[in-house]
Amino acid sequence: MRNLLPSRADYRGLRKTWRADLVAGVTVGIVALPLALAFGVSSGAGAEAGLITAIVAGLVAAVFGGSNVQVSGPTGAMVVVLAPIVVAHGIGAVAVVSIMAGIIVLAAGIVRLGRAVSYIPWPVIEGFTAGIGVIIFLQQVPSAVGVEGTGHSTNAVVAAFQAIGEASWPGALLPIGAVLAVAAIMLLLGRISAALPASFIAIVVVSLIAVVTQLPLDTIGALPQSLPAPSIPSLSPELLASLTGPALAVAALAAIESLLSARVAATLADTGQVNADRELVGQGLASLASGLFGGMPATGAIARTAVNVRSGAKTRLSSVIHSLVLMLVVLVATSVVAQVPLAALSGVLMMTAARMVSLSTMKRVGRSGRSSAAVFAITLFVTVAFDLIIAVFIGLAVAAFFALRALSRLSGAHRRELSGDPEPGDERIALFQIEGSLFFGAADRLVDEITNEPGVEVVILQLSALQFIDATGANALSELVGALEQRGVTVLIKGIRPEHRPMLQKLGAIDALRHPNHLFTELDPALAHARSHITRSVEGMRDTRP
Repeated sequence: MRNLLPSRADYRGLRKTWRADLVAGVTVGIVALPLALAFGVSSGAGAEAGLITAIVAGLVAAVFGGSNVQVSGPTGAMVVVLAPIVVAHGIGAVAVVSIMAGIIVLAAGIVRLGRAVSYIPWPVIEGFTAGIGVIIFLQQVPSAVGVEGTGHSTNAVVAAFQAIGEASWPGALLPIGAVLAVAAIMLLLGRISAALPASFIAIVVVSLIAVVTQLPLDTIGALPQSLPAPSIPSLSPELLASLTGPALAVAALAAIESLLSARVAATLADTGQVNADRELVGQGLASLASGLFGGMPATGAIARTAVNVRSGAKTRLSSVIHSLVLMLVVLVATSVVAQVPLAALSGVLMMTAARMVSLSTMKRVGRSGRSSAAVFAITLFVTVAFDLIIAVFIGLAVAAFFALRALSRLSGAHRRELSGDPEPGDERIALFQIEGSLFFGAADRLVDEITNEPGVEVVILQLSALQFIDATGANALSELVGALEQRGVTVLIKGIRPEHRPMLQKLGAIDALRHPNHLFTELDPALAHARSHITRSVEGMRDTRP
Protein backbone atom coordinates (compact mmCIF):
# COMPACT_ATOMS: atom_id res chain seq x y z
CA MET A 1 0.00 0.00 0.00
CA ARG A 2 2.99 2.33 0.40
CA ASN A 3 3.09 3.38 -3.25
CA LEU A 4 -0.57 4.47 -3.03
CA LEU A 5 0.20 7.13 -0.39
CA PRO A 6 1.96 10.53 -0.54
CA SER A 7 5.71 10.60 0.04
CA ARG A 8 8.59 13.07 0.10
CA ALA A 9 9.49 11.96 -3.42
CA ASP A 10 6.36 13.76 -4.67
CA TYR A 11 8.14 17.06 -4.11
CA ARG A 12 11.63 16.12 -5.22
CA GLY A 13 13.37 19.13 -6.75
CA LEU A 14 10.86 21.59 -5.30
CA ARG A 15 13.65 24.00 -4.30
CA LYS A 16 14.42 24.49 -8.00
CA THR A 17 10.88 24.38 -9.36
CA TRP A 18 8.77 26.27 -6.82
CA ARG A 19 8.77 29.52 -8.83
CA ALA A 20 7.53 27.75 -11.97
CA ASP A 21 4.96 25.85 -9.90
CA LEU A 22 3.76 29.10 -8.32
CA VAL A 23 3.25 30.80 -11.70
CA ALA A 24 1.53 27.73 -13.15
CA GLY A 25 -0.74 27.38 -10.11
CA VAL A 26 -1.90 31.00 -10.25
CA THR A 27 -2.46 30.74 -14.01
CA VAL A 28 -4.52 27.58 -13.87
CA GLY A 29 -6.45 28.96 -10.88
CA ILE A 30 -7.54 31.95 -12.95
CA VAL A 31 -8.49 29.66 -15.83
CA ALA A 32 -10.36 27.28 -13.51
CA LEU A 33 -12.52 29.96 -11.86
CA PRO A 34 -15.03 30.56 -14.67
CA LEU A 35 -15.12 26.85 -15.49
CA ALA A 36 -15.81 25.87 -11.88
CA LEU A 37 -18.65 28.39 -11.70
CA ALA A 38 -20.05 27.35 -15.06
CA PHE A 39 -19.95 23.63 -14.40
CA GLY A 40 -21.58 24.12 -11.01
CA VAL A 41 -24.42 26.11 -12.50
CA SER A 42 -24.83 23.78 -15.49
CA SER A 43 -25.07 20.69 -13.29
CA GLY A 44 -27.95 22.20 -11.34
CA ALA A 45 -26.00 22.07 -8.07
CA GLY A 46 -25.12 25.77 -8.23
CA ALA A 47 -21.99 27.90 -8.63
CA GLU A 48 -21.13 27.35 -4.96
CA ALA A 49 -20.88 23.59 -5.49
CA GLY A 50 -18.58 24.13 -8.46
CA LEU A 51 -16.23 26.33 -6.42
CA ILE A 52 -16.24 23.94 -3.46
CA THR A 53 -15.37 21.05 -5.75
CA ALA A 54 -12.52 22.91 -7.43
CA ILE A 55 -11.07 23.94 -4.06
CA VAL A 56 -11.54 20.84 -1.90
CA ALA A 57 -11.30 18.11 -4.51
CA GLY A 58 -8.51 19.94 -6.34
CA LEU A 59 -6.44 20.10 -3.16
CA VAL A 60 -7.06 16.49 -2.06
CA ALA A 61 -6.41 15.06 -5.52
CA ALA A 62 -3.22 17.12 -5.83
CA VAL A 63 -1.82 15.65 -2.60
CA PHE A 64 -3.03 12.05 -2.92
CA GLY A 65 -3.28 11.56 -6.71
CA GLY A 66 -0.90 9.62 -8.91
CA SER A 67 0.09 12.43 -11.30
CA ASN A 68 2.48 15.25 -10.48
CA VAL A 69 0.67 17.81 -12.61
CA GLN A 70 -2.97 16.70 -12.76
CA VAL A 71 -5.55 19.40 -11.94
CA SER A 72 -8.87 18.09 -10.68
CA GLY A 73 -12.29 19.60 -10.18
CA PRO A 74 -15.74 19.75 -11.79
CA THR A 75 -15.74 18.82 -15.48
CA GLY A 76 -18.12 18.89 -18.39
CA ALA A 77 -18.44 15.13 -18.56
CA MET A 78 -19.47 14.98 -14.91
CA VAL A 79 -22.00 17.74 -15.44
CA VAL A 80 -23.64 15.67 -18.16
CA VAL A 81 -24.16 12.82 -15.68
CA LEU A 82 -25.14 14.97 -12.71
CA ALA A 83 -27.80 17.10 -14.38
CA PRO A 84 -30.34 14.24 -14.67
CA ILE A 85 -29.56 13.17 -11.09
CA VAL A 86 -30.43 16.66 -9.83
CA VAL A 87 -33.67 16.62 -11.81
CA ALA A 88 -34.66 13.20 -10.49
CA HIS A 89 -33.48 13.40 -6.86
CA GLY A 90 -32.84 17.05 -6.07
CA ILE A 91 -29.71 19.06 -5.30
CA GLY A 92 -29.13 17.22 -2.01
CA ALA A 93 -28.44 14.01 -3.90
CA VAL A 94 -25.29 15.47 -5.47
CA ALA A 95 -23.27 15.33 -2.24
CA VAL A 96 -24.51 11.80 -1.52
CA VAL A 97 -23.57 10.61 -5.01
CA SER A 98 -20.19 12.31 -4.64
CA ILE A 99 -19.46 10.41 -1.41
CA MET A 100 -20.71 7.08 -2.79
CA ALA A 101 -18.78 7.46 -6.03
CA GLY A 102 -15.67 8.52 -4.11
CA ILE A 103 -15.76 5.33 -2.04
CA ILE A 104 -16.17 3.23 -5.20
CA VAL A 105 -13.24 4.90 -7.00
CA LEU A 106 -11.11 4.66 -3.86
CA ALA A 107 -11.82 0.92 -3.66
CA ALA A 108 -10.97 0.52 -7.34
CA GLY A 109 -7.57 2.07 -6.72
CA ILE A 110 -6.89 -0.11 -3.68
CA VAL A 111 -7.64 -3.30 -5.65
CA ARG A 112 -5.38 -2.13 -8.51
CA LEU A 113 -7.84 -1.46 -11.31
CA GLY A 114 -5.92 1.59 -12.55
CA ARG A 115 -4.65 0.01 -15.76
CA ALA A 116 -8.14 -0.95 -16.93
CA VAL A 117 -8.50 2.32 -18.84
CA SER A 118 -5.69 1.26 -21.18
CA TYR A 119 -8.08 -1.31 -22.64
CA ILE A 120 -10.42 1.39 -23.97
CA PRO A 121 -9.76 1.85 -27.72
CA TRP A 122 -8.87 5.27 -29.10
CA PRO A 123 -12.00 5.62 -31.33
CA VAL A 124 -14.20 4.95 -28.27
CA ILE A 125 -12.41 7.66 -26.27
CA GLU A 126 -12.68 10.19 -29.10
CA GLY A 127 -16.34 9.37 -29.76
CA PHE A 128 -17.06 9.64 -26.05
CA THR A 129 -15.25 13.01 -25.84
CA ALA A 130 -17.01 14.42 -28.90
CA GLY A 131 -20.38 13.25 -27.59
CA ILE A 132 -19.76 14.98 -24.27
CA GLY A 133 -18.88 18.15 -26.16
CA VAL A 134 -22.17 18.03 -28.07
CA ILE A 135 -24.15 17.50 -24.85
CA ILE A 136 -22.39 20.33 -22.99
CA PHE A 137 -23.10 22.69 -25.88
CA LEU A 138 -26.76 21.72 -26.00
CA GLN A 139 -27.11 22.00 -22.23
CA GLN A 140 -26.15 25.68 -22.45
CA VAL A 141 -28.89 26.54 -24.95
CA PRO A 142 -31.51 27.37 -22.23
CA SER A 143 -29.18 29.87 -20.52
CA ALA A 144 -28.06 31.23 -23.88
CA VAL A 145 -31.65 32.13 -24.79
CA GLY A 146 -32.62 33.26 -21.29
CA VAL A 147 -34.86 30.33 -20.35
CA GLU A 148 -34.87 28.49 -17.02
CA GLY A 149 -33.49 24.98 -17.43
CA THR A 150 -36.13 23.36 -15.22
CA GLY A 151 -39.07 21.38 -16.52
CA HIS A 152 -37.28 20.25 -19.66
CA SER A 153 -36.43 16.78 -20.92
CA THR A 154 -33.36 15.06 -19.48
CA ASN A 155 -32.18 14.51 -23.06
CA ALA A 156 -29.99 17.46 -24.04
CA VAL A 157 -31.16 17.50 -27.66
CA VAL A 158 -34.85 17.63 -26.74
CA ALA A 159 -34.26 20.14 -23.93
CA ALA A 160 -32.41 22.49 -26.29
CA PHE A 161 -35.33 22.57 -28.74
CA GLN A 162 -37.78 23.01 -25.87
CA ALA A 163 -35.82 26.02 -24.61
CA ILE A 164 -35.69 27.62 -28.07
CA GLY A 165 -39.45 27.19 -28.38
CA GLU A 166 -40.07 28.75 -24.94
CA ALA A 167 -37.69 31.69 -25.44
CA SER A 168 -39.08 35.21 -25.41
CA TRP A 169 -38.12 36.73 -28.74
CA PRO A 170 -36.59 39.23 -29.43
CA GLY A 171 -35.61 39.47 -25.73
CA ALA A 172 -33.58 36.27 -26.09
CA LEU A 173 -31.17 38.13 -28.39
CA LEU A 174 -29.61 39.85 -25.34
CA PRO A 175 -28.23 36.68 -23.64
CA ILE A 176 -27.32 35.33 -27.09
CA GLY A 177 -25.31 38.52 -27.64
CA ALA A 178 -23.46 37.93 -24.34
CA VAL A 179 -22.65 34.38 -25.43
CA LEU A 180 -21.36 35.57 -28.81
CA ALA A 181 -19.30 38.32 -27.16
CA VAL A 182 -17.59 35.80 -24.87
CA ALA A 183 -16.92 33.50 -27.82
CA ALA A 184 -15.50 36.34 -29.94
CA ILE A 185 -13.16 37.50 -27.15
CA MET A 186 -11.92 33.97 -26.51
CA LEU A 187 -11.27 33.39 -30.22
CA LEU A 188 -9.46 36.71 -30.58
CA LEU A 189 -7.27 36.21 -27.51
CA GLY A 190 -6.53 32.63 -28.59
CA ARG A 191 -5.08 33.96 -31.82
CA ILE A 192 -3.00 36.58 -30.00
CA SER A 193 -1.47 34.19 -27.45
CA ALA A 194 -2.35 30.76 -26.15
CA ALA A 195 -0.87 31.74 -22.78
CA LEU A 196 -3.61 34.30 -22.07
CA PRO A 197 -6.46 33.15 -19.78
CA ALA A 198 -9.01 33.83 -22.51
CA SER A 199 -12.10 32.54 -20.69
CA PHE A 200 -11.31 34.60 -17.58
CA ILE A 201 -10.72 37.78 -19.57
CA ALA A 202 -13.90 37.22 -21.60
CA ILE A 203 -15.96 36.79 -18.42
CA VAL A 204 -14.48 39.96 -16.90
CA VAL A 205 -15.12 42.06 -20.02
CA VAL A 206 -18.70 40.92 -20.56
CA SER A 207 -19.49 41.19 -16.82
CA LEU A 208 -18.16 44.76 -16.69
CA ILE A 209 -20.23 45.76 -19.73
CA ALA A 210 -23.33 44.16 -18.19
CA VAL A 211 -22.83 45.97 -14.85
CA VAL A 212 -21.95 49.36 -16.33
CA THR A 213 -24.83 49.35 -18.83
CA GLN A 214 -27.19 47.62 -16.36
CA LEU A 215 -28.19 44.96 -18.87
CA PRO A 216 -31.10 42.78 -17.66
CA LEU A 217 -29.14 39.52 -17.62
CA ASP A 218 -29.53 36.76 -15.04
CA THR A 219 -26.44 36.52 -12.84
CA ILE A 220 -24.85 33.91 -10.59
CA GLY A 221 -26.19 35.58 -7.47
CA ALA A 222 -24.96 35.53 -3.88
CA LEU A 223 -22.14 33.18 -2.95
CA PRO A 224 -20.85 32.21 0.52
CA GLN A 225 -17.74 34.02 1.76
CA SER A 226 -16.22 30.88 3.25
CA LEU A 227 -16.28 27.13 2.85
CA PRO A 228 -19.08 25.36 4.70
CA ALA A 229 -18.20 23.04 7.54
CA PRO A 230 -17.87 19.38 6.50
CA SER A 231 -20.84 17.22 7.34
CA ILE A 232 -22.39 13.91 6.39
CA PRO A 233 -25.54 14.48 4.32
CA SER A 234 -28.78 12.95 5.48
CA LEU A 235 -29.08 9.37 4.29
CA SER A 236 -31.78 6.75 4.14
CA PRO A 237 -31.81 3.16 2.83
CA GLU A 238 -34.29 4.20 0.13
CA LEU A 239 -32.09 7.08 -1.05
CA LEU A 240 -28.94 4.94 -1.07
CA ALA A 241 -30.71 2.24 -3.07
CA SER A 242 -32.02 4.71 -5.64
CA LEU A 243 -28.62 6.37 -6.03
CA THR A 244 -26.55 3.19 -6.34
CA GLY A 245 -26.87 3.11 -10.12
CA PRO A 246 -26.03 6.81 -10.61
CA ALA A 247 -23.11 6.49 -8.17
CA LEU A 248 -21.66 3.59 -10.16
CA ALA A 249 -22.01 5.61 -13.37
CA VAL A 250 -20.35 8.64 -11.77
CA ALA A 251 -17.54 6.47 -10.37
CA ALA A 252 -16.89 4.86 -13.74
CA LEU A 253 -16.81 8.25 -15.44
CA ALA A 254 -14.54 9.74 -12.76
CA ALA A 255 -12.08 6.88 -13.08
CA ILE A 256 -12.04 6.89 -16.89
CA GLU A 257 -11.73 10.65 -17.32
CA SER A 258 -9.12 11.06 -14.57
CA LEU A 259 -6.88 8.31 -15.90
CA LEU A 260 -7.18 9.57 -19.47
CA SER A 261 -6.34 13.10 -18.35
CA ALA A 262 -3.32 11.88 -16.38
CA ARG A 263 -2.15 9.88 -19.38
CA VAL A 264 -2.44 12.92 -21.64
CA ALA A 265 -0.52 15.03 -19.10
CA ALA A 266 2.33 12.51 -19.12
CA THR A 267 2.73 12.99 -22.88
CA LEU A 268 2.79 16.80 -22.71
CA ALA A 269 5.98 17.11 -20.64
CA ASP A 270 8.49 15.04 -18.70
CA THR A 271 6.93 15.48 -15.28
CA GLY A 272 7.25 11.91 -14.01
CA GLN A 273 5.30 8.73 -14.49
CA VAL A 274 1.64 8.33 -13.60
CA ASN A 275 0.70 5.83 -10.90
CA ALA A 276 -2.73 4.81 -12.19
CA ASP A 277 -3.81 3.04 -9.00
CA ARG A 278 -2.75 5.93 -6.80
CA GLU A 279 -4.58 8.30 -9.15
CA LEU A 280 -7.79 6.40 -8.48
CA VAL A 281 -7.14 6.55 -4.74
CA GLY A 282 -6.57 10.30 -4.96
CA GLN A 283 -9.67 10.93 -7.09
CA GLY A 284 -11.76 8.75 -4.81
CA LEU A 285 -10.65 10.72 -1.76
CA ALA A 286 -11.23 13.97 -3.66
CA SER A 287 -14.86 13.17 -4.49
CA LEU A 288 -15.40 11.86 -0.95
CA ALA A 289 -14.05 15.10 0.57
CA SER A 290 -15.98 17.24 -1.91
CA GLY A 291 -19.22 15.49 -0.96
CA LEU A 292 -18.60 16.08 2.73
CA PHE A 293 -18.29 19.84 2.03
CA GLY A 294 -21.41 19.84 -0.15
CA GLY A 295 -19.61 19.74 -3.48
CA MET A 296 -19.79 17.61 -6.62
CA PRO A 297 -17.89 14.51 -7.75
CA ALA A 298 -14.50 15.45 -9.19
CA THR A 299 -12.33 14.16 -11.97
CA GLY A 300 -9.03 15.04 -13.54
CA ALA A 301 -9.65 17.94 -15.93
CA ILE A 302 -7.82 17.57 -19.24
CA ALA A 303 -8.04 21.24 -20.26
CA ARG A 304 -6.89 22.63 -16.90
CA THR A 305 -4.17 19.99 -16.63
CA ALA A 306 -2.89 20.98 -20.07
CA VAL A 307 -2.82 24.66 -19.02
CA ASN A 308 -0.93 23.66 -15.88
CA VAL A 309 1.73 21.76 -17.81
CA ARG A 310 2.12 24.41 -20.51
CA SER A 311 2.48 27.07 -17.81
CA GLY A 312 5.57 25.30 -16.51
CA ALA A 313 4.30 23.11 -13.66
CA LYS A 314 6.78 20.54 -12.43
CA THR A 315 5.34 19.22 -9.17
CA ARG A 316 1.94 18.87 -7.52
CA LEU A 317 2.55 22.15 -5.69
CA SER A 318 1.07 23.95 -8.71
CA SER A 319 -2.23 22.11 -8.32
CA VAL A 320 -2.27 22.93 -4.60
CA ILE A 321 -1.73 26.62 -5.40
CA HIS A 322 -4.58 26.47 -7.95
CA SER A 323 -6.93 25.46 -5.12
CA LEU A 324 -5.57 28.18 -2.83
CA VAL A 325 -6.15 30.82 -5.51
CA LEU A 326 -9.78 29.75 -5.78
CA MET A 327 -10.05 29.76 -1.98
CA LEU A 328 -8.80 33.35 -1.98
CA VAL A 329 -11.58 34.26 -4.43
CA VAL A 330 -14.16 32.80 -2.04
CA LEU A 331 -12.75 34.78 0.88
CA VAL A 332 -12.41 38.20 -0.73
CA ALA A 333 -14.23 38.38 -4.08
CA THR A 334 -17.57 36.57 -3.92
CA SER A 335 -19.52 39.82 -4.17
CA VAL A 336 -17.77 40.54 -7.47
CA VAL A 337 -18.22 37.01 -8.80
CA ALA A 338 -21.93 37.17 -7.99
CA GLN A 339 -22.37 39.77 -10.77
CA VAL A 340 -21.20 37.42 -13.53
CA PRO A 341 -24.02 36.83 -16.08
CA LEU A 342 -25.09 33.23 -16.53
CA ALA A 343 -25.08 33.75 -20.30
CA ALA A 344 -21.37 34.61 -20.09
CA LEU A 345 -20.70 31.30 -18.35
CA SER A 346 -22.71 29.57 -21.06
CA GLY A 347 -20.46 31.19 -23.65
CA VAL A 348 -17.37 29.78 -21.93
CA LEU A 349 -18.87 26.30 -21.81
CA MET A 350 -20.04 26.44 -25.41
CA MET A 351 -16.51 27.33 -26.52
CA THR A 352 -15.12 24.55 -24.34
CA ALA A 353 -17.60 22.12 -25.86
CA ALA A 354 -16.82 23.22 -29.41
CA ARG A 355 -13.14 22.48 -28.84
CA MET A 356 -14.02 18.98 -27.64
CA VAL A 357 -15.62 18.21 -31.02
CA SER A 358 -12.43 18.29 -33.07
CA LEU A 359 -12.82 18.08 -36.86
CA SER A 360 -9.14 17.16 -37.25
CA THR A 361 -9.61 14.24 -34.86
CA MET A 362 -12.67 13.09 -36.79
CA LYS A 363 -10.62 13.14 -40.01
CA ARG A 364 -7.86 11.10 -38.36
CA VAL A 365 -10.37 8.55 -37.14
CA GLY A 366 -11.91 8.36 -40.61
CA ARG A 367 -8.52 7.83 -42.21
CA SER A 368 -7.73 4.99 -39.81
CA GLY A 369 -10.37 2.72 -41.37
CA ARG A 370 -14.09 2.08 -41.67
CA SER A 371 -14.26 0.03 -38.49
CA SER A 372 -12.65 2.82 -36.42
CA ALA A 373 -15.00 5.36 -37.98
CA ALA A 374 -18.00 3.14 -37.16
CA VAL A 375 -16.88 2.73 -33.54
CA PHE A 376 -16.40 6.51 -33.23
CA ALA A 377 -19.78 7.32 -34.77
CA ILE A 378 -21.70 4.75 -32.71
CA THR A 379 -20.07 5.88 -29.46
CA LEU A 380 -20.79 9.54 -30.24
CA PHE A 381 -24.42 8.82 -31.14
CA VAL A 382 -25.14 6.70 -28.06
CA THR A 383 -23.44 9.29 -25.83
CA VAL A 384 -25.68 12.07 -27.10
CA ALA A 385 -28.89 10.09 -27.49
CA PHE A 386 -28.78 7.83 -24.44
CA ASP A 387 -26.11 7.65 -21.74
CA LEU A 388 -22.37 8.20 -21.32
CA ILE A 389 -21.52 4.97 -19.53
CA ILE A 390 -23.72 2.91 -21.84
CA ALA A 391 -21.92 4.58 -24.73
CA VAL A 392 -18.54 3.43 -23.42
CA PHE A 393 -19.70 -0.17 -23.04
CA ILE A 394 -21.39 -0.21 -26.46
CA GLY A 395 -18.31 1.37 -27.99
CA LEU A 396 -16.14 -1.29 -26.38
CA ALA A 397 -18.46 -4.03 -27.65
CA VAL A 398 -18.42 -2.68 -31.21
CA ALA A 399 -14.64 -2.22 -31.12
CA ALA A 400 -14.24 -5.76 -29.78
CA PHE A 401 -16.43 -7.11 -32.57
CA PHE A 402 -14.31 -5.46 -35.27
CA ALA A 403 -11.08 -6.50 -33.55
CA LEU A 404 -12.21 -10.13 -33.31
CA ARG A 405 -13.35 -10.08 -36.92
CA ALA A 406 -9.96 -8.78 -38.03
CA LEU A 407 -8.18 -11.32 -35.85
CA SER A 408 -10.36 -14.09 -37.25
CA ARG A 409 -9.49 -13.06 -40.80
CA LEU A 410 -5.78 -13.27 -39.96
CA SER A 411 -6.30 -16.84 -38.77
CA GLY A 412 -6.53 -19.70 -41.21
CA ALA A 413 -5.86 -23.35 -42.04
CA HIS A 414 -3.85 -23.52 -45.26
CA ARG A 415 -3.08 -26.72 -47.15
CA ARG A 416 0.62 -26.91 -47.94
CA GLU A 417 2.58 -28.88 -50.52
CA LEU A 418 4.38 -31.95 -49.16
CA SER A 419 8.14 -31.59 -48.99
CA GLY A 420 10.55 -33.91 -50.77
CA ASP A 421 10.10 -35.85 -54.00
CA PRO A 422 6.47 -36.76 -54.79
CA GLU A 423 5.53 -40.35 -54.01
CA PRO A 424 2.51 -42.45 -55.00
CA GLY A 425 -0.41 -41.77 -52.68
CA ASP A 426 0.70 -38.25 -51.70
CA GLU A 427 -2.61 -36.92 -53.00
CA ARG A 428 -4.28 -38.75 -50.09
CA ILE A 429 -2.18 -36.88 -47.52
CA ALA A 430 -3.28 -33.36 -46.49
CA LEU A 431 -0.82 -31.12 -44.64
CA PHE A 432 -2.62 -28.20 -42.99
CA GLN A 433 -0.72 -25.33 -41.37
CA ILE A 434 -2.93 -23.57 -38.80
CA GLU A 435 -1.85 -19.94 -38.39
CA GLY A 436 -2.87 -16.99 -36.26
CA SER A 437 -5.32 -17.64 -33.45
CA LEU A 438 -7.62 -20.58 -32.87
CA PHE A 439 -10.30 -18.97 -30.72
CA PHE A 440 -14.07 -18.80 -30.48
CA GLY A 441 -14.31 -16.33 -33.35
CA ALA A 442 -12.40 -18.50 -35.81
CA ALA A 443 -12.59 -22.10 -34.57
CA ASP A 444 -15.68 -23.25 -36.53
CA ARG A 445 -14.45 -21.77 -39.80
CA LEU A 446 -11.03 -23.39 -39.53
CA VAL A 447 -12.54 -26.76 -38.63
CA ASP A 448 -14.84 -26.59 -41.67
CA GLU A 449 -11.88 -25.82 -43.96
CA ILE A 450 -10.16 -29.02 -42.83
CA THR A 451 -13.10 -31.43 -42.59
CA ASN A 452 -14.41 -30.52 -46.05
CA GLU A 453 -11.22 -31.68 -47.79
CA PRO A 454 -12.22 -34.70 -49.99
CA GLY A 455 -10.28 -37.90 -50.75
CA VAL A 456 -7.93 -37.68 -47.78
CA GLU A 457 -6.76 -40.61 -45.68
CA VAL A 458 -4.11 -38.90 -43.52
CA VAL A 459 -4.24 -35.34 -42.16
CA ILE A 460 -1.18 -33.65 -40.68
CA LEU A 461 -2.02 -30.66 -38.49
CA GLN A 462 0.97 -28.35 -38.24
CA LEU A 463 0.50 -26.16 -35.12
CA SER A 464 3.91 -24.51 -34.79
CA ALA A 465 2.62 -21.26 -36.39
CA LEU A 466 -0.40 -21.10 -34.07
CA GLN A 467 0.02 -17.98 -31.88
CA PHE A 468 -2.96 -18.29 -29.54
CA ILE A 469 -5.56 -20.87 -28.65
CA ASP A 470 -8.44 -20.54 -26.20
CA ALA A 471 -10.74 -23.16 -24.67
CA THR A 472 -13.16 -22.98 -27.60
CA GLY A 473 -10.35 -23.48 -30.08
CA ALA A 474 -8.84 -26.37 -28.12
CA ASN A 475 -12.24 -28.04 -27.82
CA ALA A 476 -12.89 -27.57 -31.55
CA LEU A 477 -9.52 -29.13 -32.34
CA SER A 478 -10.34 -32.08 -30.10
CA GLU A 479 -13.70 -32.57 -31.84
CA LEU A 480 -12.00 -32.25 -35.25
CA VAL A 481 -9.49 -34.98 -34.44
CA GLY A 482 -12.24 -37.23 -33.08
CA ALA A 483 -14.49 -36.67 -36.12
CA LEU A 484 -11.70 -37.39 -38.60
CA GLU A 485 -10.63 -40.53 -36.75
CA GLN A 486 -14.23 -41.80 -36.74
CA ARG A 487 -14.30 -41.38 -40.52
CA GLY A 488 -11.17 -43.52 -40.79
CA VAL A 489 -8.84 -40.57 -41.42
CA THR A 490 -5.57 -40.82 -39.51
CA VAL A 491 -4.60 -37.55 -37.80
CA LEU A 492 -1.02 -36.59 -37.03
CA ILE A 493 -0.20 -33.45 -35.03
CA LYS A 494 3.12 -31.69 -35.46
CA GLY A 495 4.69 -28.84 -33.52
CA ILE A 496 2.52 -28.22 -30.46
CA ARG A 497 3.98 -25.19 -28.69
CA PRO A 498 4.80 -25.74 -24.99
CA GLU A 499 2.39 -23.04 -23.83
CA HIS A 500 -0.50 -24.64 -25.76
CA ARG A 501 0.08 -28.22 -24.67
CA PRO A 502 -1.67 -28.05 -21.25
CA MET A 503 -4.86 -26.65 -22.81
CA LEU A 504 -4.89 -29.26 -25.59
CA GLN A 505 -4.15 -32.02 -23.08
CA LYS A 506 -6.95 -30.98 -20.70
CA LEU A 507 -9.57 -30.74 -23.45
CA GLY A 508 -8.70 -34.07 -25.06
CA ALA A 509 -7.17 -33.02 -28.38
CA ILE A 510 -4.10 -35.17 -27.78
CA ASP A 511 -6.02 -38.12 -26.31
CA ALA A 512 -8.28 -38.13 -29.37
CA LEU A 513 -5.34 -39.25 -31.55
CA ARG A 514 -5.40 -42.90 -32.58
CA HIS A 515 -1.94 -43.53 -31.12
CA PRO A 516 0.48 -41.58 -28.88
CA ASN A 517 3.10 -41.92 -31.65
CA HIS A 518 0.98 -39.64 -33.83
CA LEU A 519 2.38 -36.61 -32.02
CA PHE A 520 5.53 -35.12 -33.64
CA THR A 521 7.94 -32.27 -33.06
CA GLU A 522 9.38 -32.23 -36.61
CA LEU A 523 7.66 -32.29 -39.99
CA ASP A 524 9.85 -34.83 -41.82
CA PRO A 525 9.14 -37.73 -39.38
CA ALA A 526 5.44 -36.87 -39.47
CA LEU A 527 5.42 -36.91 -43.28
CA ALA A 528 7.31 -40.20 -43.37
CA HIS A 529 4.80 -41.71 -40.94
CA ALA A 530 1.91 -40.46 -43.08
CA ARG A 531 3.40 -42.01 -46.21
CA SER A 532 3.88 -45.31 -44.39
CA HIS A 533 0.15 -45.29 -43.56
CA ILE A 534 -0.69 -44.78 -47.23
CA THR A 535 1.69 -47.59 -48.25
CA ARG A 536 0.12 -50.00 -45.75
CA SER A 537 -3.31 -48.98 -46.95
CA VAL A 538 -2.41 -49.71 -50.58
CA GLU A 539 -0.87 -53.07 -49.66
CA GLY A 540 -3.96 -53.98 -47.64
CA MET A 541 -6.15 -53.25 -50.62
CA ARG A 542 -4.00 -55.50 -52.80
CA ASP A 543 -4.21 -58.36 -50.28
CA THR A 544 -8.00 -58.22 -50.28
CA ARG A 545 -8.32 -58.50 -54.08
CA PRO A 546 -9.52 -61.95 -55.41
